Amino acid sequence: MGEHVRLEVDAERRVGTILLDRPPMNALSTQVFTEIGQCLEEAESSDDVAALVVWGGPKVFAAGADIKQFPEWGPDEARESSTGFNGVLDRLARSPLVSIAAINGYALGGGCELALACDFRFAADNAKLGQPEILLGLIPGAGGSQRLPRLIGLARAKELIFTGRMVDMTEAPGIGLVDAVFTADDVYEQACTQAAVYAKGPAALRHAKRAIEEGIEMPLPEALKLEVDLFADTFTTEDRQIGVISFLENGPGQAAFTGA
Repeated sequence: MGEHVRLEVDAERRVGTILLDRPPMNALSTQVFTEIGQCLEEAESSDDVAALVVWGGPKVFAAGADIKQFPEWGPDEARESSTGFNGVLDRLARSPLVSIAAINGYALGGGCELALACDFRFAADNAKLGQPEILLGLIPGAGGSQRLPRLIGLARAKELIFTGRMVDMTEAPGIGLVDAVFTADDVYEQACTQAAVYAKGPAALRHAKRAIEEGIEMPLPEALKLEVDLFADTFTTEDRQIGVISFLENGPGQAAFTGA
């Protein structure tokens, strides 16, 4: 357990929550990103965690980087920090664990980039997302300029990054920035409930995530070859045997997978 980030485990549902706890705004310092990485490593090594929720608590997800660090930085410090932040978020994006960001309040700058690194984003109706770095004379430094256009399209991402404006929940679902909107009191539980669905999934779910995450960065012929290899790998799993037999005997959607 870190000073500002901790992993909370619901062993019954096999859902882990990476909880940011740095009042008042969950500012993302180098230490916070390090602790996120440590919690992710802990979750991936736990038999009690098969899916993740990333949550900043009921008031704010994360309102951005800790700007107090910036006056002391030059290009070398900025490069080192950005490299470290990107490393943590890339590991989250590529984790075999399905992840859902549960967003209350602000998810800005690095907070938005943390949400973008998750597989899905569930937002409270009071949530606001954005990449306001341009207003500081900067650009996103933890994946925002790359993940945002891949998620919502090139022109929309440019407009948000170039203006630095915030997006509320009257707009965010329509452009694909968030996947579902709930009341502020319900969003975390809804994220945990859906994460529990993924936690019950077969080993093939991990293969599917890898095929998508890695394949989207490849030329199509290479990506199709990756899919062939991962498809073949699923035939080495216990869950393939369970799923096929269950389908033949009981029809679709009845298998009780073990995750192995």
